[in-house]
Amino acid sequence: MRSALDAMLDFGRPAAVELLVLIDRRFSRQLPIQPDYTGRTIDAFISQKVKVRWQERDGADEVVLVE
Repeated sequence: MRSALDAMLDFGRPAAVELLVLIDRRFSRQLPIQPDYTGRTIDAFISQKVKVRWQERDGADEVVLVE
């Protein structure tokens, strides 16, 4: 996220920036940035990993927390 913001500033200061995330890890964000659009919100801690499975590849659409 930080690198993307820095890259945008190389082209000038934008009037607005909107953030879209597939998975919002509410309790373990690295930066204090709130997304504007969220696919799904997960209450995951920093020690947990989030795995996203797709129907086409994994046979099911689901989000799994891994310890």
